[in-house]
Amino acid sequence: VINRRAGLGYIKAMRLCWFSIFFLAFLQTASAGELIRKGTEVAVEIIDGDTLVLKSGKQVRLVGLQAPKLPLGRKGFRAWPLGEKSRRRLEKLTLGRRLMLSFGGREIDRHGRLLAHLHDAAGTWIQGEMLQAGMARVYSFRDNRALVSEMLSLEREARANRRGIWRHPFYRVRNAENAGRYINSFQLVEGRVFKVAERRKRTYINFDEDWRSDFTISVKKRHLRTFKKSGVSLSALAGKRVRVRGWIKNWNGPFIEATHPEQIEILD
Repeated sequence: VINRRAGLGYIKAMRLCWFSIFFLAFLQTASAGELIRKGTEVAVEIIDGDTLVLKSGKQVRLVGLQAPKLPLGRKGFRAWPLGEKSRRRLEKLTLGRRLMLSFGGREIDRHGRLLAHLHDAAGTWIQGEMLQAGMARVYSFRDNRALVSEMLSLEREARANRRGIWRHPFYRVRNAENAGRYINSFQLVEGRVFKVAERRKRTYINFDEDWRSDFTISVKKRHLRTFKKSGVSLSALAGKRVRVRGWIKNWNGPFIEATHPEQIEILD
C-alpha cells in the first residue's frame, strides 16, 4: 500500500507492505496461542538447532524446542546425533532473513537469551518447521506454554513418520520399566499408571507397585492449580497409559518432575 498523499517513497511503501505481512501472520498466531509481537530482526548466525544470533547481537532461544545439542566449546561434551544437521536446517530457514519475534510467556532466560517464537516474512512458523522436519523435540515450561499443543501435534506427526531424530535410537521414547537407565537426561517416557497417591506436598503418579524403586511422575502441590485450570485430573490417570517428558532424576527410583499439563499426554 502506497500512501501517495503523504508522499511516501517506494522504499517506505515497501516497508509498510513488509510489516503488513508480519502483522497478518501475527494476528493469525496470536489468536491460537496468545503471542505478543515485539518487532523484527535479521538472523546473522546460527549456533545450533534451537539458538541463533540477531543483527543486534542478541541471542534467541527458540522457545518450546530442544534440538540435538552440539559441544559449543564445552570440554568433554559429546555432540548428540544429528546435531549438525539440525543446525543446518535452522540455518536454511533463518540465516540472513528478517524474522518477527513473538512472545507467549517469559521473555528472557537465565543466560540472557530471548525466548521467542519466530516467523519469516511469509508467516512461516520456524518452530513448526523444525518439529515437522523431525529436527527438534518439544521442550516446554510452566511459564511459557503458548502453542505447545500445536507443537506436540507436529512432533507426533514427525515421530509417526520417523523423520529426522525419530529414526535414531538416541531419541527413542523410553519405557517406564527401563527409565532408570537414563538418569540425568531429557527423555520421553511411556507406561501405564499403577496408582496416584496424594501426599501433603506432592502428588505421586506411580508406574509400579513398589513406589520405592519404580518410575514416578512427581507434581508439587503449588503446581496442582495449573493442572486443574486446564481440566486435568491427576487422580484420573490411574490405570491409563501416558507419555511424560522431562529430565529424569533419581529419588526413590527414576522420576520426572511435572509442572504443567502439556508434559503429560494420555495415550489411551
